[in-house]
Amino acid sequence: MEHITFLVAVVIITALAFDFTNGFHDTANAMATSIATGALRPKVAVAISAVLNLAGAFLSVEVAKTISGGIIDESAGVHPEIIFAALAGAILWNLLTWLLGLPSSSSHALYGGLIGATLVGVGVHGVHFETVVTKILIPALASPVVAGLASWGATRLAYRITRGASAGTTGRGFRLGQVASASLVSLAHGTNDAQKTMGVITLTLISAGSLGAGANPPVWVVLSAGLAIAAGTYMGGWRIIRTMGKGLTDIEPRQGFASETAATSVILASSHMGFGLSTTHVCTGGVLGAGLGAPDGRVRWSVARRMVYAWLMTLPAAGTVAAGAAWIAGLGDAGVAVVGVLLVSGSTTVWLTSRRRPVHSGNVVTDDGPAPLPTAPAPLPQTGIAA
Repeated sequence: MEHITFLVAVVIITALAFDFTNGFHDTANAMATSIATGALRPKVAVAISAVLNLAGAFLSVEVAKTISGGIIDESAGVHPEIIFAALAGAILWNLLTWLLGLPSSSSHALYGGLIGATLVGVGVHGVHFETVVTKILIPALASPVVAGLASWGATRLAYRITRGASAGTTGRGFRLGQVASASLVSLAHGTNDAQKTMGVITLTLISAGSLGAGANPPVWVVLSAGLAIAAGTYMGGWRIIRTMGKGLTDIEPRQGFASETAATSVILASSHMGFGLSTTHVCTGGVLGAGLGAPDGRVRWSVARRMVYAWLMTLPAAGTVAAGAAWIAGLGDAGVAVVGVLLVSGSTTVWLTSRRRPVHSGNVVTDDGPAPLPTAPAPLPQTGIAA
């Protein structure tokens, strides 16, 4: 019993570590466009986002129940070693994509880790594949399209309404609007992503016999998950903020307000229905829709392609790492210790590598930015010779 209690504590700490990486990995979802347009200073933006992520964690538990009793069969013999392996795969993928500045899905990294580890540790019967399809894969495909279309329409409408206004007036007004819309994205992010860690911890407690099957997350689980994701959010995740705010397109306040409003609507609706969608997919779709909805309609498709590749790789990559970790952890106490050492050493290596070219609040929108978007060619000089 003492061994189980210690292992459960280790798994809970690891789950909160994942939640922390989720926070700084996904800060860009809420605040990248507001930082890019100057609506909020970088440090102020991440502070607001952190507080609202914490508040959002208390608004719902539907997504948490999707994880704790939805995609994984909690009665199939899932034990803490499997969940530990799943978290190892998710954390390492999160850190790698953060290092590369790719806004991949923390949610899908977690889902992939849980599925891969469960397949190795329990078998095919341990995964509810129908739930995976209906509440994860279909939303993953539909949500960026829905958010992108909504953002495109809102951007077109914003430009039409403000067609006769001066740039200074529209800029000030929409920057103020962005403060509200970005705050709503952060609140929505808390209702969706913080719950995923709640679900993992609840699943761990159920697997250890500390909670009954189908139990809701206890209050201390909700609070600890909310605090962990808020702390990670305050760290900034500046590499991904640079990609989201400046990499996909050159965002101005009207576009930022439209993309954030569209993303909030999609995330809150999905959280209410218990869909474990990726807020990264939603917010990226919103940014792309806003870029295409502007009069010049320009997007850096090379950056978008890199992001889509990362999206497609996330579930299988995290699942493969977690499957290997589950096999090692299944060898006994020594195996669990080996997984822990590999997780710590891998995380340390990524952090040390990131220090070679640090990105922080002072250079997130200035140094090493993306190449400028192409503009229309300048008119040929007049020669005075008739055609």
